[in-house]
Amino acid sequence: MDDLKVITASNIINLRTAKGLTQAELGELLNYSDKSVSKWERAEAVPDAYVLKNMSAIFGVSVDYLLSSHDEWKPPESFAEDERNFHSKVITAVVIAGIWTLAFLIYIIGWLLEANWWLIFIYAVPVSLITLLVLNSVWERGKHNRHIIHALVASVFITVYLTFRSYNPWQILLLLVPGELIVFLSFRIKKSQK
Repeated sequence: MDDLKVITASNIINLRTAKGLTQAELGELLNYSDKSVSKWERAEAVPDAYVLKNMSAIFGVSVDYLLSSHDEWKPPESFAEDERNFHSKVITAVVIAGIWTLAFLIYIIGWLLEANWWLIFIYAVPVSLITLLVLNSVWERGKHNRHIIHALVASVFITVYLTFRSYNPWQILLLLVPGELIVFLSFRIKKSQK
């Protein structure tokens, strides 16, 4: 049924545009709203037999022509998905840039107070990775989360080490290897197929 919707939608779009009609004009000729025509052209529904018969008369084709494939049309949702992917990447970049701008602002404030707060840039790394992980999980459905989590675990250990470096806590870095191993193995776990 989905193929029939897509084929019919493609034919309606091609015939309507070839005739120079808008969706509203076609809808008026059929005694339907432009929303109905839009729904047919988005392949969300197929017009009933009565409407198809009237369309065939308007376009000068058979009903069979309206229901048969003549080209390779793709539903407009594919374009919307590309646009959504672009917007999600731009939003992610803006949020990450905001985190780093805030870190830079805090560093400048420290500099004006004659304090050396360079660690703020180190703290910005795990915060950026956590933000990236959340946004990636929402928009990309977890694609590349494994790599983000590996980087996050490493950045947390390095951040803790650099924060407490005056106490010489090099043992913390020894925990990095088993921590990364746990992340690696956890992504190897798969659901059993029944």
